Amino acid sequence: MKILKQVLGVDVAQDELVVAIGTLHEDLTTETKNYQVFSNNEKGFKSLLQWVDKTKSKDVEVFFVMESTGVYHERFAYFLYDKGEKVVIVLPTKISNFMRTLDIKTITDKSCSIAIAQFGLSRKL
Repeated sequence: MKILKQVLGVDVAQDELVVAIGTLHEDLTTETKNYQVFSNNEKGFKSLLQWVDKTKSKDVEVFFVMESTGVYHERFAYFLYDKGEKVVIVLPTKISNFMRTLDIKTITDKSCSIAIAQFGLSRKL
């Protein structure tokens, strides 16, 4: 089945980046797969890009979607921008309100990264 869109949902913390990659298929179903944790530093950023390159579908670009979390997201966002990646920074209230519409019982870093990926898949970025 053809993939229309790919989004990497990033939950940014002071020390780590918790990510999940999601895809939107041509029948408008979404799938979230491949969850991973990386350090929030340059070494972690490079490892994350290598992991995304191995994980993503090669014929569709990836949007990197993250919440604005104080200053913790800035280094990663600038790193991605300098690499020519599609970076989307969303207000935390938008993600929080979106998460209320989902059937999430327990909020963890993993569930947040999945919700951010789903948010990116459901919106025009």
